[in-house]
Amino acid sequence: MSGTDLAYLRRIPVFEDLAPEDLQLIIRVTAERRIARNQAVFCEGDPGEGFHYIRSGRVKVMKLSADGREHMLNILGPGDVFAEVLLFNEAPYPATAIAVEDAVIGVIRNRELEALLVAHPRLAVHVIRVMSKKLLYIQSKVKSFALADSQAKVAQTLDYLLGRYGKPTGNAREVALEINRQDLANMAGTTRETVSRVFRTLKDEGVIEDEERRIVVRDPVRLRTYFEQPVV
Repeated sequence: MSGTDLAYLRRIPVFEDLAPEDLQLIIRVTAERRIARNQAVFCEGDPGEGFHYIRSGRVKVMKLSADGREHMLNILGPGDVFAEVLLFNEAPYPATAIAVEDAVIGVIRNRELEALLVAHPRLAVHVIRVMSKKLLYIQSKVKSFALADSQAKVAQTLDYLLGRYGKPTGNAREVALEINRQDLANMAGTTRETVSRVFRTLKDEGVIEDEERRIVVRDPVRLRTYFEQPVV
């Protein structure tokens, strides 16, 4: 990796506070792969190799039901880290990751990273601290999501997608992502019918405009009122 790659690695949250010498150590155990659109990064049940980050492109994380239907869990973009659950263990991948466009994926192999952390305790403390913060954040999000009603879940998921993939379009913002209502329902933990019902409400109130694979949010501030608790 070049100096440019070193600068890029620093922009990934798990590595952003590392000193240059520590980043060089990480680079030694990192491999990058080019994954073509619609190809798998890994499949559910495959032996876990390590955790991954996205340098470019987008990846969807999904599971298949017993009848073969696809259930999308998340969609990730540049800078995102995924499969962290495999850090320090030999478990198989718990889901399937597919490139939705040509992508460059970094892989940090477990065994090599473990050896590196044993040899460099300062680096080990950093990784543990970062992962602990992420787990606490996920725990708080899961708790708030579990307590939310279906309308709040859909609105919160849409707000997340808007924050990650929104682009200006006139006086509004469009979710620049091909995603259908079933995908959105899977991410929100609800049904396609519920998403359709919530979308009708949001459209009637002038918050969004939508087609099957195009969502325009006309009032992002009002969208957040559907899931944020008022400050008392």
